[in-house]
Amino acid sequence: MNLDMNDRTAVERRLWDEIERHQVGILGIVGADVHHTQPMTAFVEGHDLWFFTRADTDLARRVGEGHEAIFVFQAKDLYACLSGELTLSHDEDRIARYWNAVAAAWHPQGKDDPLLTMMRLACREAELWITDGGPMRFAWEIAMANARKHEPHLGGKANLRFH
Repeated sequence: MNLDMNDRTAVERRLWDEIERHQVGILGIVGADVHHTQPMTAFVEGHDLWFFTRADTDLARRVGEGHEAIFVFQAKDLYACLSGELTLSHDEDRIARYWNAVAAAWHPQGKDDPLLTMMRLACREAELWITDGGPMRFAWEIAMANARKHEPHLGGKANLRFH
């Protein structure tokens, strides 16, 4: 891990760097039915995450003028759940800034599609876990925990608050 989980700045930097690098996670509305949780590509901007969508999707219709939401993210050794307010935004500057081949594949009418919009998750907090050592360390810690009747020591946990 080589990361001090008490160093808030380093932990936060690691979180945003990993989301920028891997981008894909699961976005869902808090309190909504499970079928309103779906994979999305995130674009990091400060403590905000931006997502492309269409105004006629179930998720966009449920968001309306704003709703509590979570974004669950996993990288190789980092697991995170971020929460905040999700709102719709037809910000043409951001659409142009984040437009790429992946977005174009999901939106074949292009950037000028009248239903193309973005969602902004204004992140208020995150809970994350960072594991140590990969699969060999995991296997060792599980074996030792079972042999010694204690919980495995696989890394650290941090809670971050933004804004």
